[in-house]
Amino acid sequence: MYGRTVAPADAWVVGEDSGIEVDALGGEPGVHSARWAESGRQHLALLERLGDATDRHARLIAHMVAIAPDGREVDAVGVMDGEIAVEPRGTGGFGYDPVFLPDGGTRTVAELGDDWKRVNSHRGRAAAALRAALGAS
Repeated sequence: MYGRTVAPADAWVVGEDSGIEVDALGGEPGVHSARWAESGRQHLALLERLGDATDRHARLIAHMVAIAPDGREVDAVGVMDGEIAVEPRGTGGFGYDPVFLPDGGTRTVAELGDDWKRVNSHRGRAAAALRAALGAS
């Protein structure tokens, strides 16, 4: 059971969830991305499930929502299209980073590093879209 925290009445609340959709798996694991395989091994389970599939197109999607003190909701989505590599590469990041090759690239997200991820990842894109929707710079 999770504890419950009550935010101050004038506080904004921000939430985020993300997942990976793989075409050859009919869009799976999708919303189950974090829990569909043993923690820390999801990327390996994905490689096993894909096997020798030739269609390795996938997308990482992040949804962010900000809730204003007055209850107004502002949401944003960030998408990063790419392919699933045939084996893990790189030591950076977490989750599916060692097997995700962003469109047009030859390096996995785990090889590209955190600075690249902050700007270009699905979460970075969602955060930028949320900032824009909120009128922030």
